[in-house]
Amino acid sequence: MAKYNITPKKDKKIVSSYRSSVTPEMVEDIARGIISRLMIDRKYRDPNYSAKQLATDLGVNMRHISAVISVRFQQNYSELVGKMRIQEAKYMLQDASFSNMKMEDIAINVGFTTRQSFYATFYKLSGITPKEYRQMYGVIVEPKPEKPKKKAKPTAKKRKKRTTKAKK
Repeated sequence: MAKYNITPKKDKKIVSSYRSSVTPEMVEDIARGIISRLMIDRKYRDPNYSAKQLATDLGVNMRHISAVISVRFQQNYSELVGKMRIQEAKYMLQDASFSNMKMEDIAINVGFTTRQSFYATFYKLSGITPKEYRQMYGVIVEPKPEKPKKKAKPTAKKRKKRTTKAKK
């Protein structure tokens, strides 16, 4: 995966102490809150919505948020939000009604701040670029109409020849 400078993560076998402090009931309650905030309220679209803000909104410790996301979803907050964003981007790229949108607009619409981070995350999760994905589903982007070409202005030599011919 040399494209987009993505290197595979090394598996961490370290079990944090705060993971053991959450009970299965807490995990399910907090997981429902996370799903509600991120998916139903679509907070994943907000590029400034952090795990800290999520913890504040749910009224729990941020370490518990991290533990629940790790235990319940087997990933971290950034990966979870990135997957949600890419899922929506894939929907938009497949839908012909969004075919007139530029990749930058789709990236911003789903919560990415830069085109590069959108492309890198999309490639990491899908193995292809957003453009390739769009083409794979047959969504054809309308090319911009070409502007009519202007006639080139005559060069100095041609202007000189015209003026001498006109005088004769």
